[in-house]
Amino acid sequence: MLTKDLLKQVRQIEIRTRGLVNQVFSGEYHSVFKGRGMEFSEVREYQFGDDIRNIDWNVTARFGHPFVKIFEEERELTVILMVDMSGSLIFGTLDKTKQEVAAEIAGVLAFSALKNNDKVGLILFSDKIEKFVPPRKGKTHVLRIIREVLSFEPAGKATDLKAALEYMNNAIKKRSIVFLISDFMSPENDATPPYKKILRAVGKKHDLIGVVLNDRREKEIPSMGLVKLVDAETGEERWIDTSDRRTRFLFQQLLQRQKENLRSLFISSRLDSIEIETGQDYITPLVKFFRLRERRW
Repeated sequence: MLTKDLLKQVRQIEIRTRGLVNQVFSGEYHSVFKGRGMEFSEVREYQFGDDIRNIDWNVTARFGHPFVKIFEEERELTVILMVDMSGSLIFGTLDKTKQEVAAEIAGVLAFSALKNNDKVGLILFSDKIEKFVPPRKGKTHVLRIIREVLSFEPAGKATDLKAALEYMNNAIKKRSIVFLISDFMSPENDATPPYKKILRAVGKKHDLIGVVLNDRREKEIPSMGLVKLVDAETGEERWIDTSDRRTRFLFQQLLQRQKENLRSLFISSRLDSIEIETGQDYITPLVKFFRLRERRW
């Protein structure tokens, strides 16, 4: 059952993200994500200047004068939003959690696809596949996607990117645009994570883009004395002395190394990634991504 607060939150995201799409993202999205090629549309009588290579010889022979084939861009695409629903996504130190930011980003991307007449599907995952919403069109469908990302209560709390990517690879046969929205916080997140091979395989089959969610308190710990930290995915608790400079330094080093490993993984896999911080504007990094990619192509 939808609560009044949830409906209000979905409505607020709809208003905000549809406005952004109309003002900023729709043109950028259309420019970057092209159709899959040209498809036959119809035939018409030959006109001076038409490419003779497009003459339809069967129709020409039937009517006794030349006809040419007309082709149109096969524009319709499929967008798949893969959204991490593990325990670490409920974290956020300012006005929004990573999960709420993920819902807004999903809204922007889904409404951009809708405006360009593309289908959108959703895969929610933790350490298991939580939910699959098949690709469809329509405003009601987009609002459902936003609602699912905002309010879905996962059965799992940990993260298994390898299983999620394997499911994506098997479930979606048609080449699609895939946005993998996650904080990529996993105990496996070293220089050679177990999802490295399948990440590259999905990237070859589909147009895969990583959307990396961060929070500033995951990069640095303020000096607050003795603090109990709880791992949202495993439940493990640990007391640390945040007033100790060496502790804060080692913590920052560890997270910086994980961030660099992740960035290197995307680069070596020839995949794009977008880094977004919960307490900052997500519009700028998204627009920057679209424009850089458009220039590159």
